[in-house]
Amino acid sequence: MADRLYLSVWLRNPEQDKQLFRFERLLRAFPFSKLVKAESVLRVLALNSNEPPLAEHVLAGLPDPEAVVRLAQEFQSPDCAIQLDCFWDLWQYRDDDWSLTPTPVTIYSFGKDFEREDGEAFRLEFGLDTQFLPESNIPGGVRMIQSNIRSLLSLVHDIENRMPLDRRLLWSESGENFAELLQRKLMALAQDVQ
Repeated sequence: MADRLYLSVWLRNPEQDKQLFRFERLLRAFPFSKLVKAESVLRVLALNSNEPPLAEHVLAGLPDPEAVVRLAQEFQSPDCAIQLDCFWDLWQYRDDDWSLTPTPVTIYSFGKDFEREDGEAFRLEFGLDTQFLPESNIPGGVRMIQSNIRSLLSLVHDIENRMPLDRRLLWSESGENFAELLQRKLMALAQDVQ
């Protein structure tokens, strides 16, 4: 069963006055899609994710991290969150073939008092975990999924290098450890080959 995949990031010194600066650093690490024709959307949320947005901006072209932060700056409050719906390029299997496709991602920057379960400073929602889990019944799947996994791990590494992390967690909606799930899938594929 497919699950949603997330990356949560906690900072060593989660100072509110540095949150937008660090959000910009995270955005500079993110490999925005060069193939996308759709627009990205920036939303400012207050208190929790159930409230209607305080502001919403449609962004034409590739999101510019500096411009995103400039739009969000007036809402730099401990009880606000910034949500950027954007795209990155991943290999997708459609119509019996693989193609590099703009794939939706949502990036959050949370103020320290914004209501959320785990208290992270940033969260990235990658969509379904099947984009990163190989299947033996899809031709060429292992190689293309390996490329998607390399993209994911490269992003995590770049984020680690750009800010003072306390910890980070790649997790799925069900709470299952994604690394263990991936390892089980790869072991099952290896047994299918033998």
